[in-house]
Amino acid sequence: MAKADIGLVGLAVMGENLILNMESKGFTVACYNRTVSKVDNFIEGRAKGKNIIGCYSIEELAENLAKPRKVMLMVKAGAAVDAFIDQLLPHLEDGDIIIDGGNSHFPDTIQRTEYVESKGKLYIGTGVSGGEEGALLGPSIMPGGSPPAWKHVGPIFQTICAKTDDGQPCCDWVGENGAGHFVKMVHNGIEYGDMQMICETYQMMREGLDLTNKKMHDYFAEWYEGELNSYLIEITRDILGYEDEDGNEVIDLILDTAGQKGTGKWTAIEALNLGQPLTLIGEAVFARCLSALKEERVAAAKVLSGPKSEFTGNKKSFVDDLRQALYASKIVSYAQGYQLMRAAAAEHNWNLNYGGIALMWRGGCIIRSVFLGKIKEAFDENPSLTNLLLDPFFKSAVEKAQPAWRRVVTAAVEMGIPMPATSSALAFYDGYRSERLPANLLQAQRDYFGAHTYERVDKPRGEFFHTNWTGRGGTTAASTYTV
Repeated sequence: MAKADIGLVGLAVMGENLILNMESKGFTVACYNRTVSKVDNFIEGRAKGKNIIGCYSIEELAENLAKPRKVMLMVKAGAAVDAFIDQLLPHLEDGDIIIDGGNSHFPDTIQRTEYVESKGKLYIGTGVSGGEEGALLGPSIMPGGSPPAWKHVGPIFQTICAKTDDGQPCCDWVGENGAGHFVKMVHNGIEYGDMQMICETYQMMREGLDLTNKKMHDYFAEWYEGELNSYLIEITRDILGYEDEDGNEVIDLILDTAGQKGTGKWTAIEALNLGQPLTLIGEAVFARCLSALKEERVAAAKVLSGPKSEFTGNKKSFVDDLRQALYASKIVSYAQGYQLMRAAAAEHNWNLNYGGIALMWRGGCIIRSVFLGKIKEAFDENPSLTNLLLDPFFKSAVEKAQPAWRRVVTAAVEMGIPMPATSSALAFYDGYRSERLPANLLQAQRDYFGAHTYERVDKPRGEFFHTNWTGRGGTTAASTYTV
């Protein structure tokens, strides 16, 4: 009997669809699930008559794989991944490959790579984006881990992944150990930001401009044809136009409390760890947290007051302002995400291909958009670009949108409609373009109460000074360090 090209553990929706995708592209796949009845259901159902081998133990799975064996885990992140690694290792030989395709936290992938390599095997932690449809038809795949594993896994991943319009695969090697899962984490953080900014735009249209769902649907359909063309704009258009069998607009029936699985939070935490100002993504995470306080918000709405002003301007003109504000804020979101990746690459000695990452996100994934082609061009033109806002295309785009962006944020404040991600994007832009910020006063405050010292504008960087502000503090200063 012919051996399988790859094995997959975990027959939930993503696992099943990836198997069917691989099989449809000419690969033979062996599958296993801890609850073995799922193997029977799959083999006798969606996999019936296909080149898919059902296995009922880890040992049987290993026996059915061509060497070097490649086993992909599509199981819940965390303890389940570690458990399967330990179950697999005794049945693998040196040079065999374990692949984690779940949403694992990148520090876990760094540790697992080291552990699996210490046992003579190879390890890949890969982000897979695109949901169940992407898994079946072509996801964006972001692999990192043991470099020698790529030559064995690459031909499969680059065959089953999404392709750009010119046929380039939305998958390439990202980097060592946890780099793949880190890039997927940043992807998800940007996804949080994109979704929140779209939601803020929707709320301004709904509450500020009193637009109907049908009218909003029409505007999003129009935006989808322009520079905002993206998967999230596309599905927002469809959601706003959707009615159930009773003619109800479903969007109005959905409770306004958002869930999250943690990847956006991880992105914000890692930004804090690396000292990077990912303000927009942070606000997007906090907006979900605030939405979850539904009962508190309902009670507060009866007590706390705000402006009652109505929009009196030209609605059509302001909708165009919203389009431009959304576009400018989106640029800031990606600029911040790329800042974080650059800082992480320096911290972990990763050699990230920033243009290549944009290419991986061009198709298959949740944040896919035409916008990403411009990011790839920016890094192709200048691989050492420190911030997307400094690229000529994005600099010009933000400058053009700036008046509209400021009008939107001003209107939101005046009308009492929260737009935390959109307004924080503008605040970041204003901060980033400021040659001088008030941190001099902040350092003086820190030195006053804690003798934390400061640098001076008239002295070289790296020299630190302390002032005895009260005359009672003496000359002893605290040691200088950065958290």
